[in-house]
Amino acid sequence: MPNNYPSSDNANFEEIYNQYRQEGQQRAALEIKTEGGKEQIVAVRKNEDGDIIAIKTESGRELDYVTALNEAKSGKLAHVDVFHKYGRDILRSEPDGFDGNNLDNLPIF
Repeated sequence: MPNNYPSSDNANFEEIYNQYRQEGQQRAALEIKTEGGKEQIVAVRKNEDGDIIAIKTESGRELDYVTALNEAKSGKLAHVDVFHKYGRDILRSEPDGFDGNNLDNLPIF
């Protein structure tokens, strides 16, 4: 399969790497949109300390943090993980190299 990168004879290595990263981010965004059977989180609500206290899904459902944790544990929410730290369960974005879908970077509702 041919690539779209400049030939290595006169390649600008940084340009090639930046193009590679951009294409990867575009593929990651497509993968995010096509994960079947799971709802994607599209917005968050934060308290005055900046902690996420609720999430909004692509279907418009607004879930409190505990409900979101339970749905993530049962596999109903796309691209999030639940891990245990500080004596409690914590919801976080899956590390996928795409910053645009990190929970802290989502729009506020």
